[in-house]
Amino acid sequence: MQKERAAYVQTTAEYNPNRLLDMLLEKMQLMNDGALARKLGVASAVIAGMRNGSIPVMASMLIWMREATGLSIHELRKWMGDRRLTCRPAYVVAR
Repeated sequence: MQKERAAYVQTTAEYNPNRLLDMLLEKMQLMNDGALARKLGVASAVIAGMRNGSIPVMASMLIWMREATGLSIHELRKWMGDRRLTCRPAYVVAR
């Protein structure tokens, strides 16, 4: 159990959506987060929320980023620091 927890803490320490957003700004040659928000078709508050950690980077956002840049979702997740092999919903369905 301790070993699993240590591995979890190590992988979450590498997770940083700011790296992804900064890479998108550079790749798309945009000046700021507002321009990125317009390009992705979302409100500026969404990008700000992702930067400060109050809004997670959802699968739909990754799809919009993929459409705007042509990068694969795997590549986008790698830039963000998400190295999980599979993704699961963050909720559990009660039965």
